[in-house]
Amino acid sequence: MDWKRFADHFDPMTCVLSVEKKPNGKCGTVRIVTGNQKYIDSIALASGEVGLDSTKKVEFVPNSEYTRYIPKDLNFEDVCFRAAVLKQPVHNCVHAPRYDFDIMAYLMPLESDDENMGYCTFSQVLLPKNDNNLMSLNISQETAMEIIGTCIKLREDKPFGEIMQEVIENIREICGAEYCCVLLMDHNQRRCTVLGQAKSAESSLTKMEDYLDEDFYSLAETWMDTMSGSFCIVVRDRQDMDFIKERNPAWYQSLKAARVERLVLFPLISRGRLLGYIYASNFQEDDAGHIKDTLELTTYFIASEIANNQFIEQLQEMSKMDLLTGVMNRNAMNERITAMTDAAGVVPAQLGIVFADMNGLKFINDHQGHEAGDLLLKNAAIILQNTFAGGEIYRAGGDEFFILVPGADEKELQAKIAEIKNRSRLFDNVSFAAGYCVVRAGMDPRKALSEADAMMYEDKENCYRENPELKRD
Repeated sequence: MDWKRFADHFDPMTCVLSVEKKPNGKCGTVRIVTGNQKYIDSIALASGEVGLDSTKKVEFVPNSEYTRYIPKDLNFEDVCFRAAVLKQPVHNCVHAPRYDFDIMAYLMPLESDDENMGYCTFSQVLLPKNDNNLMSLNISQETAMEIIGTCIKLREDKPFGEIMQEVIENIREICGAEYCCVLLMDHNQRRCTVLGQAKSAESSLTKMEDYLDEDFYSLAETWMDTMSGSFCIVVRDRQDMDFIKERNPAWYQSLKAARVERLVLFPLISRGRLLGYIYASNFQEDDAGHIKDTLELTTYFIASEIANNQFIEQLQEMSKMDLLTGVMNRNAMNERITAMTDAAGVVPAQLGIVFADMNGLKFINDHQGHEAGDLLLKNAAIILQNTFAGGEIYRAGGDEFFILVPGADEKELQAKIAEIKNRSRLFDNVSFAAGYCVVRAGMDPRKALSEADAMMYEDKENCYRENPELKRD
């Protein structure tokens, strides 16, 4: 067969691929047999996009392994195997980070006289990078219904954590996996957290949260490099696991210790930001193609919902944060006090209450300007945060702060108030008036609030008697 002449009859960028079928039925070497001129010209573009030497044009060598032009990619090998050996037409959108464009790929099986070698065409169209390109994939009715079911669950009126738990269990069942998990990455704190996880009743796999030590974030950071710019990792067998062993030995050892034999892992990316990963362990090997197709679209919706939820949480946090000092604001304090005074106006355990008010803030504002007053408040917040580490600190408004210290007694609160007054001497013009009270089980917290407030004002009056120039008008 004159494969070159055959490829030249295609108008889109097209090549002919050969895929070796190993004796165990697995995918062997994948080679680019030949291609039309458009495809051959695209080789240099692809190699430059993935970081090869873009100063030299990569010469096309017929029948060479595809890894001459792009890094080894298990997903690429999978679609080639499905088309060339399993004789399945494949329509795939390559939405890979290594390119600044998407590739809409069409693979069609070709006849072969060699039972150990399959052939297929690979035609590609380059598109501007857009998540909507994923929506043009041809998927089965079964896959479409599974994705729609997930989307419906994501929009239910339930707490987000509960929704994600149901979604993860549903995905685990779709994959026929022992374990499924959504892992979030906090890039500022350099830590990972589990958003949702599900494990089959008969599975002995250890849950991800048992591995989340202080070093795990560094391991998770390596996963994108292991993908080499691809859009996921699918490990089906020992051969694929050897690929992980070669490219990422530390991760391989982690998977081995966790008794993971098969793995599908997708990054959760929204607006170019890596939120974390979703993965399924020890899934049904024969259904790997269906699992990958389902998760490829499902993760797009999951990532979008996670990003939206994080944005809402950030807005809620900002609505309770005093932007000047970094402590919680009056809105958050009012919510907290309301919670304390509800349910017959009692609290279940011992709780220390402190009111701390700045002395002379108005004097500073009037004589040195509001920038000096703002600095005074920031320094005051620093003192309180250092002194009441582990407590709840609120800026009640203006020059007044409100602090809750769980489990504190009178002696501890007296020591804390003495400490903030000693610390304030390290800053120019910082001076506190403070009052406290301890709420014990069965006590009306409103009475404690009143007592602490009264003590604070008494302390303030003592300060102004000694320093009349600081007194507010």
